[in-house]
Amino acid sequence: MGSAERRVLWLMAAPFLVGVCGLVLLPALGSLSMALAEWDLVRSPRYVGLANFRELVEDPVFRITLRNSLWYAVAAVPLRLVGALGLALLLHRRGRLLAAGRVTVLIPTVIPDAAYALLWLWILNPLYGPLNLALGAAGLPTPAWFSLPAPTRWAVVLMGLFQLGEGFLIALVARRQVREELYEIAAISGAGPWGRFIRVTLPVMAPALLLIVGRDTILSLQATFAPALLVTEGGPPPYSTTYLPLFAYRSAFEYLRYGYASATTVVMLALTASILWLQYRVFVRWSGRSIEPVDDPVRPRRAR
Repeated sequence: MGSAERRVLWLMAAPFLVGVCGLVLLPALGSLSMALAEWDLVRSPRYVGLANFRELVEDPVFRITLRNSLWYAVAAVPLRLVGALGLALLLHRRGRLLAAGRVTVLIPTVIPDAAYALLWLWILNPLYGPLNLALGAAGLPTPAWFSLPAPTRWAVVLMGLFQLGEGFLIALVARRQVREELYEIAAISGAGPWGRFIRVTLPVMAPALLLIVGRDTILSLQATFAPALLVTEGGPPPYSTTYLPLFAYRSAFEYLRYGYASATTVVMLALTASILWLQYRVFVRWSGRSIEPVDDPVRPRRAR
């Protein structure tokens, strides 16, 4: 690659790099510096070192909040991945009916968070909500969605499960990149539908699936603010749906502890980065294993 091509690439990447610096790096450094201080917007900031982080470790509410956020990520990310992948495999072909289905999948993602949360507040109403009415009419149990901790946690997961439009688009594009010739070769070699999925679809779509998992991990640790605040208000007690974003919000804007809230944000950022690194290492280890390639009947095998 010549110097002219490098300059063109840097020029093309410049808007993205400027955006990352202005919207990610600088706010992150500001949060880190604020996390080392005590500030209530009334008095001048006072440097306290790691006192905010030590208090977080000893705060029982923060420990509950951290556990809730990790539980949500463990529950929501695999379900969202399966949903995005399944819908992409189902709707990747051409056709008007399938196009309408793709639009339907995207609609919940573009609804404003406040309106979406209020809609689910009606859907999951334990007394007259349409979901419980349908379950009761079918003779199935009707969960007390907003009265008990466990059903309320699953209600938040259910709300997020329908907002998978971006992950669906990524999986859809990745599925359309899989050449049909590979499926024909796999069928000739005797692979059934499940074998073709394991030996062709998953390996080819693996980088896109890693991107979906990483994006949904970031989203699951940050996008629980609206449902937790508007639908459950962090309850039912004791703090069963209080997640890290809501904990930071209340620390900053209800208790005016901006340094403490910034320390929470730094912990959330470090936790997200650690999970993403672990996912990447698992993916590298998995992709580095020898996956049985599909035999090409046209090309003869090499003699061993």
